[in-house]
Amino acid sequence: MGGTQEKPRNLMLGLIFKEMWFRKMQALLCLCGLAAVVSLMTAYLTTEKAADRETKRITRDLGFNLRILPKETDMDLYWFQGFSDQTMPQSLVEKLTQSEGVFMTYNHLMASLRQKISLGNGSAILVGVAPTVTSADKKKRPMGFSLEPGTAHLGYQLGLRLGLKAGDILQVKGLSLKVARVMVEYGNEEDVFLYTTLQDAQTVTGLEGQINEIKAIDCLCLTADQDPVSILRAELEKRLPEAKVIQDRVQADARARQRQMVEKKFSFLSPFLMVAGAVWVAVFAMLNVRERRSEIGIWRALGKSGGMVATLFLGKALLLGGVGALMGFAVGNQLAQAVGPEIFQITAKAIQTEWSYLFWALVWTPLLSAMAAFIPAMIAASQDPAYSLRES
Repeated sequence: MGGTQEKPRNLMLGLIFKEMWFRKMQALLCLCGLAAVVSLMTAYLTTEKAADRETKRITRDLGFNLRILPKETDMDLYWFQGFSDQTMPQSLVEKLTQSEGVFMTYNHLMASLRQKISLGNGSAILVGVAPTVTSADKKKRPMGFSLEPGTAHLGYQLGLRLGLKAGDILQVKGLSLKVARVMVEYGNEEDVFLYTTLQDAQTVTGLEGQINEIKAIDCLCLTADQDPVSILRAELEKRLPEAKVIQDRVQADARARQRQMVEKKFSFLSPFLMVAGAVWVAVFAMLNVRERRSEIGIWRALGKSGGMVATLFLGKALLLGGVGALMGFAVGNQLAQAVGPEIFQITAKAIQTEWSYLFWALVWTPLLSAMAAFIPAMIAASQDPAYSLRES
């Protein structure tokens, strides 16, 4: 029984190969078209993934765009001096990070304590920072520079005024700190900052276990007209009623617009490339039917069923789709590997072969090819042999 079923199957497969060989130029052009589409899609999707990573990294490096402050902060004073006049327990950071779903809204949480102190013949802003807390995704790299206990990073103007350089010892209210580096000139308030670990800053100020700010990045990526601040405040009120959040709207808006632009470009180009491939196959299938009208008429006159004729055209489309998917994936992957690192230099090492794209190419390309050839195949199957032979 199995052998009986296998024979027609092998016969049909043989007919498909003979058909492709007889019309080899047309089959080759159709194959090249499908391979080109898959190649472009593979290269585009691979580099698009790199573009998404690159965009996230670049927009992340714009800096923190959220400030979580003690609820009783005097905002007039905050804007005048640059830090809150109130403090809150450092344990609130852990409370926030343990809240379910918090990293869907907030990420890269960094607790800090800022205070104005006397130093040398003037003043400085002491900034104690804790390590950044990110989501469980280990691929997320912490922001900012790392600080070692007992060390200090001096702002450019502060280092110039104190006459210190890397390796020198700085005395701050009885605490000895080794200068790790004097930062470059930023041309803003950071030029008078004295960065230390949070614990060292708490020791200097006598505010053990206290902070007055949590920096963060919002994960909503919504523009100002979409009102992300209301969502952020509502989420924080549920999780941390002891605090309030303010957003650097200009920076957040620029970040959101860049991310949304990349996503819109992807959603536009992907369907366009798929439709282009389908049209290419459909055109060649229709031309094949038109050119072979008399031949199809002879087949039908000899008793070949419409189903056999349709299967021939659809089988050819499926086979070309499968081969085109393999060829296109290989070429597209090589193209992405060659061109991608030159375009996306920050995340160049992350551009790798995406094997999942091969699976989807082998699924969708033959299916798309068969769908494009379906109407021409149905036309061929339904042709009246007498009419076809009379036209020829």
